[in-house]
Amino acid sequence: MAAPVHPATHREIRLAARADGALTPDHFTVADTPLPVPAPGTVLVRNRIMAVTAVMRTMMTGAELPMPSFVPGRALWGAAIGEVVEAPGGGFAPGDLVRHDLGWREYALVDAARAHRIAPEALPDPAAHLSQGATAWGALVRIAQVRPGDTVFITGAAGGVGSLAGQLARRLGARRVIGSTGSESKAEYLVKELGYDEVVLRGAGPVGPQLRKAAPNGIDVLLDTVGGEQLAAALESARTGARFALVGALSAQLGTGDGITAPVELDAGLVVSRRVTLRGFSVRDHADLAQEWTEEFGRGLRDGTLIFAHSRLRGLDQAPEALRELVQGDHTGAVLVEL
Repeated sequence: MAAPVHPATHREIRLAARADGALTPDHFTVADTPLPVPAPGTVLVRNRIMAVTAVMRTMMTGAELPMPSFVPGRALWGAAIGEVVEAPGGGFAPGDLVRHDLGWREYALVDAARAHRIAPEALPDPAAHLSQGATAWGALVRIAQVRPGDTVFITGAAGGVGSLAGQLARRLGARRVIGSTGSESKAEYLVKELGYDEVVLRGAGPVGPQLRKAAPNGIDVLLDTVGGEQLAAALESARTGARFALVGALSAQLGTGDGITAPVELDAGLVVSRRVTLRGFSVRDHADLAQEWTEEFGRGLRDGTLIFAHSRLRGLDQAPEALRELVQGDHTGAVLVEL
């Protein structure tokens, strides 16, 4: 049998320099590099589509995170879906679709143990495997434990996590779902298309009064992707026994992308007197969550009760711009790049 024919080189996006301010093209470089040669225990994958997420902005700074930061001079990385083109040693076959964490390049040499085969029937669109819904689902089910009748507040509601979190909160029985976002057009989309009851608009005045108006009886659950003022406002509106799941700190990145932390002053007296629980959440601590989420997502997509809001850009060269636009708030839902 003739050996597979592949290009001698492929392109990858590398971090040119740490990013401590607003992202610019100078923070990235496109490099031609020799095509990796697979050995037993690895698979060579031709990437088809990759995800761009807000945490990647922070990973460019070297800040402490649950995952490794990007390294100047080396390729960026992140969730991607691709087609196996070579798999010496068995376990995979050419043509298999796999999900892995070596995006930002045209071809990836992936440890076979870190390549996850995608069942064609699992989701209607393979790209949906790149949703951030597992974070939303895990935070709402395992941390916040949404209950029938709850009032739920979701910050960053138009992002990759928030665009699914609102739908999932309703699916879990929430009586009222409130979101926050930074534009009127996104607010309209959240209400008309994704089922939010009301939206707090960042930049339209202090968050606290807006939230009190939207939830006059207080909130039971917070899923927070933003931190900062919005987290403080949520605490002020917390009902006794409220459960807060913290999954991000976008207030450090919104707009210019300046900063790597989101300091906020919280009233410890309110936390104690109202018995509020606050807990951080990362899917990296829940290896069993992916399959659970895929099954839930598949049911929702097929019966039309869940919408996968996302934008798709075409071409590896568009990935840096996609990240800059995401941090600036230019997209709704997940941001994907087709290679």
